[in-house]
Amino acid sequence: MGYARVSTDDQDLRLQRAALKEAGCKRTFEWKTSGVKCDRLELVKMIEQLRD
Repeated sequence: MGYARVSTDDQDLRLQRAALKEAGCKRTFEWKTSGVKCDRLELVKMIEQLRD
């Protein structure tokens, strides 16, 4: 599993997606939000999946 995040809508997740795929990630969680926000919902979802 992998997690990709960018801070603004102007930024792109393509490079992160490619790197995660190359690393062997079969499932990725993505989030577009400011770094100021502390509630990274997709990161929480990924961590919950890892616990299962």
